[in-house]
Amino acid sequence: MLLIRCPYCEEERPEIEFRHAGEAHIARPADIASISDEAFEAYFFIRSNTRGTVYERWRHMHGCARFFNAVRDSVSDRFIMTYKAGEPKLKKLPGAAK
Repeated sequence: MLLIRCPYCEEERPEIEFRHAGEAHIARPADIASISDEAFEAYFFIRSNTRGTVYERWRHMHGCARFFNAVRDSVSDRFIMTYKAGEPKLKKLPGAAK
């Protein structure tokens, strides 16, 4: 069973309590009505789908129901860390080589 740490509840819970909510740190256009069709497509549909370290949004559906961000290895499916929504994307992960 995969355990995911909720940064709000501050505990690890089974994966069935959570829902994936897409890629994290995607900025919504300020005036979405005035952007081009290509920019609209890029915002809504185009995602990086990276192999390796990915930044994702998750929601603790059967707990506090809050959204949070997670750093996950998409190859091993291992969660590296989780952090609260609104916190900036980490440039350097804890434990990474200098």
